[in-house]
Amino acid sequence: MSGPMWLTPDDRQDTLPAIPRPRPAWATAADPMDELARRLHDLIEAAVHPDEIAAILESDGMNDEHIRLTYGRANSFELAEDLYARVPRAYPEPEMSPGDPWHISLLPCLLRGLVFALPGLAYVLGAPFATGATPITVLVAGALTGWAWNQALAHRAYTWLGLGDRRAATRALLTGAPLGALLGTAVALAFAGSGQGAAVAFASVQALYQAAATVLLVLGRERLLLVALAPMSAGAVLALVYDVPDPVRIALLALSPLAVLALAAAELLRGSGGRGREAAVTVRGPAGPKVLGSVPYGVFGLATGVLVLHAALGDVLAGGAAGAAAAPGAVALTLSMGPAEWLLHKFRSGTLAGLRAATTPKEFRWATALTLLRCLGVYLLVLAGLAAAGTLVWPQAEGFDGPRAAGLLLIGTLMWTGLLLQAFGAVLVAASVCGAAALVQTLAVLGGAPQGTSLAAPGLAAVLLTALVCLTLGRAAAHRP
Repeated sequence: MSGPMWLTPDDRQDTLPAIPRPRPAWATAADPMDELARRLHDLIEAAVHPDEIAAILESDGMNDEHIRLTYGRANSFELAEDLYARVPRAYPEPEMSPGDPWHISLLPCLLRGLVFALPGLAYVLGAPFATGATPITVLVAGALTGWAWNQALAHRAYTWLGLGDRRAATRALLTGAPLGALLGTAVALAFAGSGQGAAVAFASVQALYQAAATVLLVLGRERLLLVALAPMSAGAVLALVYDVPDPVRIALLALSPLAVLALAAAELLRGSGGRGREAAVTVRGPAGPKVLGSVPYGVFGLATGVLVLHAALGDVLAGGAAGAAAAPGAVALTLSMGPAEWLLHKFRSGTLAGLRAATTPKEFRWATALTLLRCLGVYLLVLAGLAAAGTLVWPQAEGFDGPRAAGLLLIGTLMWTGLLLQAFGAVLVAASVCGAAALVQTLAVLGGAPQGTSLAAPGLAAVLLTALVCLTLGRAAAHRP
């Protein structure tokens, strides 16, 4: 022994000097933790927990031995905690989908509005065959029945389409459309008196057209429908300036509905035959949509139909003659449905922009209210312009006075806000308010109130629906996809 056992090697005089060894490159370079933090900076600052960083390190191929030798930490979790503490949090904004998912071209909407309005020209051609109060009442009763039934039928078919089952949608139309035509004819027959077979025949053709047009509209065949309506439309325009013989009127009145009926039958046969790819990938529950779920849509259709007819037919519901002075208002309402649809999409685009820009619930509520006022204001301007233009060109139309214009704008507000609530799933609210307004307005007319002077019911309903839109759609949760 050369020395005491308790002496360390450095205390022993016979210990050989240490041999110098080369140091690793990381030992002479900057702190490797800084280099690692710089390399993974974007991932680290977006992490909400150190474990996310540990997963990144392990996916990068770093094992515990490498971490101990290179960074002086025991394992990936300890290294992740140090990196998490070293880099401040800076969560990036989520990437938004490019473009606007609610963007829609104006032209197809205008086309749909034209398709809604053109059938009204049939009354111009059929006027010589349906004179007097009772035949008009027959047509009104049949039209309202078809309006309500086909609104509910369209909702049920659209629901099937949304579930990915086009064959089920076609079957619903194949069953519901004929039933709607029979129901409209039966109601017209119930309101008809003796010697009014022509009015009942006209109402029956009207019911068939409504059913067939619903099929084409639901299946996206608006252009075919427009082509089929062309002969009758041309004849009605000609009848405004020329005394068209009765046989020609009857032929034109029959030609377009028969063409629409043939096109609808062809679409239904094409859609119900065979089991195509769409049927093979059906995505739906075992029972499908419930029938009662479509009832509120029918009520809403009935209510809006009554309101439109109040704008169109003056005191007819009270037993008087049809109001030619108000006819431009009804034409304006039906034509405005195209711009109304486009503005519904603009509202959704505006609220989407509000969701992206707003930082507090209050800011989003203001953004929603401003978008609502802008879209509703544009719609009412379009409606007023259409009504004014119709008054100038409509034969025998009286001046569009203040009360009548105010009533038309209130009905337009009711319809547009109701459609907006319906688009967001609040159809029960829209149907209840519009239904109550239509009922009160009808009772007022039946009670002898002059048409166009009773503004209390539609005015109160319009204010209520506008407030409900602000209250319901001012919450960000209402706009979830």
